Amino acid sequence: MEAWRAAGLVLALCAGPLHAETRCADYVPQTKPQNTAREEVGVDLDTILERGFIEFALYEDFAPWSFEEGGRAKGIDVEIGEMIAESLGVTAKFQLVTPGETLEADLRNWVWKGPVVSGHVANVMLHVPYDSNFTCRVEQVTFTGLYHVEEVAIAYRADLYPDGGPTPAYFRFDTVAVENDSIADFYLSSFPGGQLSGNVQRLKSTTQAMAALARGEVKAAMGPKGELEAGLVPGLKVHTPPLPGFAVGKWTLGVAVHFAWKDVAYAVDDALGAAIADGRMAAIFARYGVSFNAPELR
Repeated sequence: MEAWRAAGLVLALCAGPLHAETRCADYVPQTKPQNTAREEVGVDLDTILERGFIEFALYEDFAPWSFEEGGRAKGIDVEIGEMIAESLGVTAKFQLVTPGETLEADLRNWVWKGPVVSGHVANVMLHVPYDSNFTCRVEQVTFTGLYHVEEVAIAYRADLYPDGGPTPAYFRFDTVAVENDSIADFYLSSFPGGQLSGNVQRLKSTTQAMAALARGEVKAAMGPKGELEAGLVPGLKVHTPPLPGFAVGKWTLGVAVHFAWKDVAYAVDDALGAAIADGRMAAIFARYGVSFNAPELR
């Protein structure tokens, strides 16, 4: 499931006719949820303030964004959640959840309905990719709080590329590590004529791809820039070269809140906007060695 985070979050935005000439022109209204218990549809802001905590859904085993260490949740998104909670005057609680097969499934399980077997919806889900057309297709969710622009990049051994980092064409001859079934894997596998297939090493995660690069087992690694940067060690660099034919090489991250709790969405959006403006957001990213890229919409 780890690969879904690198591919599914982005590919979900491209599933179906998302690029009609008029925004949401092909949209068909969804069936409204019926007889949904209160505990399964979120909590309003007054209740959050009264009880003294706000709960976030984050992806598990997803360094540097969200992961468990020493029995505690850590990572960029964890610190962002704590920052939001502090702005509201409450404490933060976290659910580290396993990603589903699609983005819609995750939103259903952790934002507006709840999973079938066990668990419950959170007040806010972080690290949700934003796409204007996609928002039309999940009426039960408010998409807001845009806080970072992620993109696909290439990490490489500086001593092997003294004149600058490699482009995908280099991997006809040079080895590159990727997360299996990730967006980087799909891209390199579809390179014209399958020219790169013999030099692509597929690993369980981008973290493992960066570890293989650090050990000198490959010459480069490709994946989301934040994950690559978090794995940098002396002698390694990251760059973002042109990626011909890449339909979605960059995407904006935000939050998801149940559609009924607009007050929560507004409060979270205000907290994130203030943190971007005063530099706290950039400072969080810097602590993990990741470059912060503020969304232009802000």
